[in-house]
Amino acid sequence: MAKQPAGGKQGAGKQASGKTTVGAGGELHQTNSDPETRLTTNQGVPVSDDQNTLTVGPRGPQLLEDFVMREKITHFDHERIPERVVHARGYGAHGYFETYKSHSKLTRAAFLQDPGVRTPVFCRFSTVAGRAGSFDTARDVRGMAVKFYTTEGNYDLVGNNIPVFFIQDAMKFPDLVHSVKPAPDRDFPQAQSAHDSFWDFVGLTPESMHMLLWVMSDRAIPRSFRMMEGFGVHTFRMINKRGEATLVKFHWRPKLGTFSLVWDEAVKISGADPDFHRRDLWTAIESGDFPEWELSVQAFTEEQAAEFDFDVLDPTKVVPEELVPLTPLGRMVLDRNVDNFFAETEQVAFCPSHMVPGIDLSNDPLLQGRLFSYLDTQLSRLGSPNFHQIPINAPKCPMHNFQRDGHMQTMVPTGRVSNEPNSLDDGTPREDPAGGFQTFPAQEAGSKMRTRPESFADHYTQARLFYRSMTPPEQEHIVGGFAFELGKCQLTRVRTRMLGHLKLVDKELADAVADKLGMPGQADKIKPAAEPFDMPPSPALSQYAKAPKSIAGKKIGLLTTPGADVKLYKSLLKTAKAESAMVEVIAPKAGPLEMSDGSTIQPEHFLSGAPSVLFDAVVIAPADDSLASDPNAVNWLRDAFAHQKVIGYNANTESLFAKAAVEQGADAGVVEVTDGKFEAFVTQAKKHRIWDRVV
Repeated sequence: MAKQPAGGKQGAGKQASGKTTVGAGGELHQTNSDPETRLTTNQGVPVSDDQNTLTVGPRGPQLLEDFVMREKITHFDHERIPERVVHARGYGAHGYFETYKSHSKLTRAAFLQDPGVRTPVFCRFSTVAGRAGSFDTARDVRGMAVKFYTTEGNYDLVGNNIPVFFIQDAMKFPDLVHSVKPAPDRDFPQAQSAHDSFWDFVGLTPESMHMLLWVMSDRAIPRSFRMMEGFGVHTFRMINKRGEATLVKFHWRPKLGTFSLVWDEAVKISGADPDFHRRDLWTAIESGDFPEWELSVQAFTEEQAAEFDFDVLDPTKVVPEELVPLTPLGRMVLDRNVDNFFAETEQVAFCPSHMVPGIDLSNDPLLQGRLFSYLDTQLSRLGSPNFHQIPINAPKCPMHNFQRDGHMQTMVPTGRVSNEPNSLDDGTPREDPAGGFQTFPAQEAGSKMRTRPESFADHYTQARLFYRSMTPPEQEHIVGGFAFELGKCQLTRVRTRMLGHLKLVDKELADAVADKLGMPGQADKIKPAAEPFDMPPSPALSQYAKAPKSIAGKKIGLLTTPGADVKLYKSLLKTAKAESAMVEVIAPKAGPLEMSDGSTIQPEHFLSGAPSVLFDAVVIAPADDSLASDPNAVNWLRDAFAHQKVIGYNANTESLFAKAAVEQGADAGVVEVTDGKFEAFVTQAKKHRIWDRVV
């Protein structure tokens, strides 16, 4: 590693010069005498030999004095820090946020005032339950945390891709996480909730019912981070310069729309590409197809909130958009991948307590617990109260205080004093009563007690609202999610208890799940703490009721063979580019592919390593009928059809379709493209899937 330059970015500098020699054992030694680029210890001491440990003679014991070896091995031994207990598997990128206009009537927050200013951000996406080495497409909640580097300090909006949560009080968070993690006696299953301990816990915790409907829906298996919504989950306050407060709920809406996988795709992708979501985000940014989200809030007063049929401090409840529409604030664009995963994505520290003037908290009991938990977690993971000095966590505005010392102190504070007030320094830093953060002076009174508000008691009404707001395919997927997960439970009482809860949500839902489990009529009778009631359906809760008719950001897989029709290929590329989609070629072998005009292209994939689950729509256009004899090609087509994808085909696929038992022209989503015209194909692909296809 080259020396650390003044800019702080390791590895920078000019190209190293030197020579290569062969050692006594045949090993290659690369040497370099340039002081600007030669190998050194972390203290800058030039290293003369990085191949051999210091010993007593060539075959003798190693010497403790070998500080070069000890430093190298010690650093290696400590390369891994404790991974996050939850949200361990994450991926992040840099970008910026810009407000559409001044929102001064709503908040005094500086980053929401000037549309000409781009506020730097770092966004981290994650799964919740699995370890850092688990797979991307697990059925799970997804974290979406954004760090705004504002001119008034760092603001962390730490949320999920689901607007509600399993529990109402942070006291239960350790129990929830313990229940979903691998069992302590056997250490499995990993990154799954399909087991007895989780369903036993949530079955005994009725407040989880609303969240369970979301997690069993398509929301828990997103197509990509770029096509995933985000939510602040809790109710927050925004405060303007006059000190007026408005309650808000935060929403992130992806520009590309919100899309998901189907379960069988998610399972197969986890084997074909465990890094599916990571690769997708990295590739999009590297290719200049920068993902974008719109940040909005639902804004309402305390008086309005008091009239709702639910408590806005209850994190298991949503505020329907039909009741309070979204107010767009601005947009976030992610335009730069990290330089180093560990230094940035792994060491980034998010805390809901990182607030800026103009944004404040509410008494949501889950949020209140998070304010302590996240800071405590960073102290454990990153090992020091100085974690804010790590570059990814450091504010980009001036930072001054009298905090000193501590483990891993990297700053060099100067001056005689480290206390305030004092009269010994030059008068800085000091408080800013006018511009500093001020907590909203909410009136609080009451007895000390451990209890839940009566207004938190209804656990089924909004779960019912969610289910009845879904399209028929989404409802079918929710039924399948519950059946799969409960089917993995070994204890009958865990299943019957959950069926009892589902009856209170929706009888047809409960009956459908029971039928799939082979347990009709076996639901427990459960008495709810508060009787559920019907709310008007909310189409805004459905992904597909509001999905854009677009293939922007989608990936089309072209399966072909040597001698492929170059005109068809170029036409597909042109069509995809016009629609802001991408094309990847799959060939029987990984080497260069010769086209019909004698030119060659390099396929992105070879057939046995790229199942059709990796693509949003597919085109099968071989030069002959050789694919019909390849089982991988047959399964490729079968899966694409079963997953309700739009399929384009040419005249050389008749035998392949026959082998796969798929009829050419079976429905509007199976489109012939022999002539190289893709208008009909694109029209169908904009529907995302052929939902009425019967497989």
